[in-house]
Amino acid sequence: MVKDGSMSAYTLIWSDEFNGTALDTSKWDYRTDSKMASTQQPQNVSVSDGTLKLALKKEEAGGKHYTGAGIISKQTFKFGYYEARMKVPPGAGWHTSFWTTKQNGNGDTDPQVTCQELDVIENNSSHKTGYSVNVHKWKGGHISMGGKFIKTPDLSKDFHVFGCEFTPTTVKYFFDGALVQTVDVTKAKKKDGTLVDFELGDQNIWLTSIADPRGGPKPIDDSLLPAVAEFDYVRFFEKK
Repeated sequence: MVKDGSMSAYTLIWSDEFNGTALDTSKWDYRTDSKMASTQQPQNVSVSDGTLKLALKKEEAGGKHYTGAGIISKQTFKFGYYEARMKVPPGAGWHTSFWTTKQNGNGDTDPQVTCQELDVIENNSSHKTGYSVNVHKWKGGHISMGGKFIKTPDLSKDFHVFGCEFTPTTVKYFFDGALVQTVDVTKAKKKDGTLVDFELGDQNIWLTSIADPRGGPKPIDDSLLPAVAEFDYVRFFEKK
C-alpha cells in the first residue's frame, strides 16, 4: 500500500492472490484478441507457485507469428484504490500492462462501451527501466491526458508494486508506494484547448502481455522466448 498512510480510509473488498493451481474462472475472463504482433490465447495463462503467469511464445496463431495472454476481471469496479505486484518479461518486444477499462464482453476493447481507461503500468520491454502511466477518455471522442514516463530499476529483475487511486476528481498513480503522477479528471482538454466534461464509468481490471515492438527500435527478441510476465497479486479497495 501507499507509504504515507493516506490509504487508511480504504478497505479491501476484492482480490486474487494467485495461490491456487489454476486460474479462478469465476473471477476472470480471458483476453482472446489478435492485436499488434500476437494472438492472445487462454492456454498461455497458468497459476503456480503463488503467481499468475502469462506465457509469451513464438508460434503461429490467428494470423500472427507470436502468442501472448491476458485476463479480464468479470466484476466491474469504479472509484477506489487498485494495486498489483508484478514483474515484466526480460526480452524486448512485449507490452505488459496492468490497466482498467470496460471490456466489450468478447475479451476485447471497444471505445463505444467504455468511458475511461486508466493505465497503471504500460511497459514496453525494450525499455525495462521505466514504464508509462496515462488516462484516456473514450466516450464522446478520444482524449489522452496525464501521460508520464516513470524511471525505475529493471522491472524484469524483481517484482514491484503498482497502484492507482481513482476518485470522482483525480487519478493518482503510485510506484512501490510512492506517488508518481496525479491527473485531474473533472474535465478533459481537446487539442484546440476546449475543456469538455469527462464522464466516468465502471471498468474491468486487465492484466495482459502482448507482442508489440513499437516501444523502441529493437525487434521482438526471439532468443529469450518462451518467456512469462508474472503477477503476484491484484487487489481492489473501497473507502470504508
